[in-house]
Amino acid sequence: MIALQKQHIWLALLFVVFISNYALYNTGLGLSILPVETTGVVLGSLIDLIVVMPLLMMLYKRKFSIKQAILLAAAGCIAARLIIPIHHLQPFVALTWAGFVVEGVFIAIEVLVVVTLFYYMPKIVADVRASALPAIFSFPQAVEKHAPKYTVIQMLCADLLVLYYGFASWKRKERTGITLHKNSSYIAFQIMMIHAIVIETIGLHWWLHEKSLLLSILLLIINVYSVVFFIADMQAIRLNPLYATNDALYISLGLMKRATIRFAMIEKIEEEQELLKGKLPKDTIDFIARDFGEAYPQLILKMKEPVEVTFMLGIKKRYQAVAIKADQAQQLRASIVHGMANNKE
Repeated sequence: MIALQKQHIWLALLFVVFISNYALYNTGLGLSILPVETTGVVLGSLIDLIVVMPLLMMLYKRKFSIKQAILLAAAGCIAARLIIPIHHLQPFVALTWAGFVVEGVFIAIEVLVVVTLFYYMPKIVADVRASALPAIFSFPQAVEKHAPKYTVIQMLCADLLVLYYGFASWKRKERTGITLHKNSSYIAFQIMMIHAIVIETIGLHWWLHEKSLLLSILLLIINVYSVVFFIADMQAIRLNPLYATNDALYISLGLMKRATIRFAMIEKIEEEQELLKGKLPKDTIDFIARDFGEAYPQLILKMKEPVEVTFMLGIKKRYQAVAIKADQAQQLRASIVHGMANNKE
C-alpha cells in the first residue's frame, strides 16, 4: 500500500512539473512573471521537460531503460516546441528539432518491424490453420514463433484479433464446451456500452465539429474502434468456451484477458465459501464475466508458479492464483481434477 502511494506521488509530481511549465508560457499570470530576458527560464523549462519529466515517468512506471529514456526525452523536446512560444525558444530550436528526429527514427524502425510481421503472415496463417487451439490462442502463439518479439508486434496482433472477431468470424459456429458468460449479463452489458457510444458519438460529434474539426475526427475514430472492439469481444467470448488438452486448460474472457493454465502447475483447488466470497488478493486474476449484480468465483486455482495472463493490447502480467466462475461449475471442476490427476509430477 505504501509502495503504491509512493508511485502515485511520482505521477502527481510529473503533472505538477508539466502544468507549471505550461502555465508559465500560456496564461496571463505566467506571462506576467516572466523576466525580460527569458533564456535562463527557458533553459530551466527544457531541463524539466527533457530530464525531470522522463525521470518521474520512469519512477512511476518502475521501468528503467536507455531506449525508454531516449524516447521520453525526445517527447519532452516535442512538448517544449508545442508549449514554449517560438520567440522565447529561439536559442534552443535546434535541440527541439532533435526530438522530432529521434521520434521519427523510432517510428521508422517500428514501421519496419510491422512490415516484417506481414512478411511472415503466410507462415503464421498456416500455423493457425494447422493448430487445434482456438484462434485467440493459436494466432498469438504463431506470431511469437515467427515474428520478432517487439511491443508494437504484440499490439498489432491484438488489433488483428479485434478485426478478425469483429468482421471475419460471423460464419463460425459456436463450439460446445464450458462457458463463462451465459449465466451473466456480460453480453447485455456490452450491447448497452455499444448503444451508449453510438448515442454519445451522434450527439457529441456534431457539437465538437463546430468547435474543433480535428478533435471531432479523433473522437469519431476512437468511438468507431470502441464499437468494433465491443462487437469483437462479444464474438470472442461466444466462440471460445474453455478448451482443455491433456496437459493444459486454455481460458479466455473475450478479448479482455486469456491464460494457459498447465495442470501440472496447479497446487490445489480452493473452494472455501468464505474465501470465494471475500475480496480477491492482488496476486489473483479473475475470469468472471461482468454482471449487474455481485458475481463470485466458484473455485480458485492456487498455482505452484505464477501463471502468465495476456490482456488487451498484448500486455502481460503474472499471477499466483486464478479465480473462475463458469456456467457449468461441476463440469469445470471435474475437468481440472482429471487434468491434475493425469499430470502429477
